[in-house]
Amino acid sequence: MERTFIAVKPDGVQRGLCGEIMKRFEHRGFKLVAAKFVQASEDHMKKHYLDLKDKPFYAGLCKYMSAGPIFAMVWEGQNMVKLGRMMLGETNPADSKPGTIRGDLCVNIGRNIVHGSDTLENAKMEVDLWFKAEEFVTYTSCEQAWLYE
Repeated sequence: MERTFIAVKPDGVQRGLCGEIMKRFEHRGFKLVAAKFVQASEDHMKKHYLDLKDKPFYAGLCKYMSAGPIFAMVWEGQNMVKLGRMMLGETNPADSKPGTIRGDLCVNIGRNIVHGSDTLENAKMEVDLWFKAEEFVTYTSCEQAWLYE
């Protein structure tokens, strides 16, 4: 099983989309193992987006992401990183297919409502940045036998 980091960004929180985004991951069969509602500092966001530090939008992105609350989550499942990214859609909602979160729920790249880890390495780094070991819940979902062979 893989773990990935998914966060509802401030625009998604303000629009009341946390439940809808959670529902999509739950309905797909993924297991929520950690979650918290936080107001991240700009310094925290600079660490989170460190791989983008040379991009012209880096400073504005970090400032925006620290401007409002974020709903941070860790999801677990087979091929979680790849499938999670597929569920989100393209970074630019205009390029996202209907049925994806961004394809259905947003229109602007600067307000694309959700973040998801793009690689296993980034997923581990992001999960470790946002959550302490004691914040995870270990349990066996009653659905597991119906989801996986």
